[in-house]
Amino acid sequence: MKTYYSDCFILPLPPDHRFPIDKYSRLRRSILEQEIVTAQDLRIPESASLDQIGHVHQSEYIERVVNGTLSEKEIRRIGFPWSPELVERSRRSVGGTIAACRAVFQDGIAVNLVGGTHHAHAGFGSGYCVFNDCAIAARTMQVEGRTSQVLILDCDVHQGDGTAAIFSSDPSVFTFSIHGAHNFPFRKAHSDIDLALEDGSGDEIYLEALEDGLEQTFSQFEAGLVIYLAGADPYLDDQLGRLTLTKVGLRKRDQLVLRYTQEAGFPLAIVMAGGYARDVNDTVDIHLNTIGLASINTISNRLITSVN
Repeated sequence: MKTYYSDCFILPLPPDHRFPIDKYSRLRRSILEQEIVTAQDLRIPESASLDQIGHVHQSEYIERVVNGTLSEKEIRRIGFPWSPELVERSRRSVGGTIAACRAVFQDGIAVNLVGGTHHAHAGFGSGYCVFNDCAIAARTMQVEGRTSQVLILDCDVHQGDGTAAIFSSDPSVFTFSIHGAHNFPFRKAHSDIDLALEDGSGDEIYLEALEDGLEQTFSQFEAGLVIYLAGADPYLDDQLGRLTLTKVGLRKRDQLVLRYTQEAGFPLAIVMAGGYARDVNDTVDIHLNTIGLASINTISNRLITSVN
């Protein structure tokens, strides 16, 4: 299973910054140590080109990001200090999702160990998101003629407001978001399907809502590609979560998404999205479970193909 990473492109953050940047390198090491992905399938993506980013983002915003001329207000809204390393890391993150999306048309499933920057809108960044990797990858696949219909399944605890706004008038990209009703962003956009759950919703409520939503989505939209944001932040001990899912519940969430996409025969690209557990090892463990399940599904798909 082709898996893309960009943690080698260091993002310099202040020591007291709340974003758990080291989760990505820990995750990459863990999947190698547990032999979930081979070293041969673990790859560094190319940077997304400015033309690819321009499929989604306004040219003036891209120029301000690249040239370091963002206003103080824009930088505060993003939540990261500007640096050349931020630009490169952001472009590599987008490049990883583009590469994973390309890979699924041959392999069925692929993973980007970063990505899920769904708060970035066409003209501004927000909530630790500079460029919207899933939106850019979706549009790039369409421009390259690989598919005309893309389904973005967002299971991060925060609504994918940037993604929803970008594709608000585009029926070729179906946006699905299951998230906390009272969590960030406090001004929600409108996805094609929004499932807003109350604080404290646990496994049972979440999984019932998710399955109903997936049933509705897959019955009305024929996707040539699915992009799944497998956020770890619905977890019960996530500092920014508030939905109180257990690790077992999150594993069942992943199993539901994998089952629906596999039964529909849709290629699936997975990105990690958010995760802010008090113990970063919990976040890594949740992401690791997601990748492990995806790897098992990849093997299963190959066995079915060889038998047929």
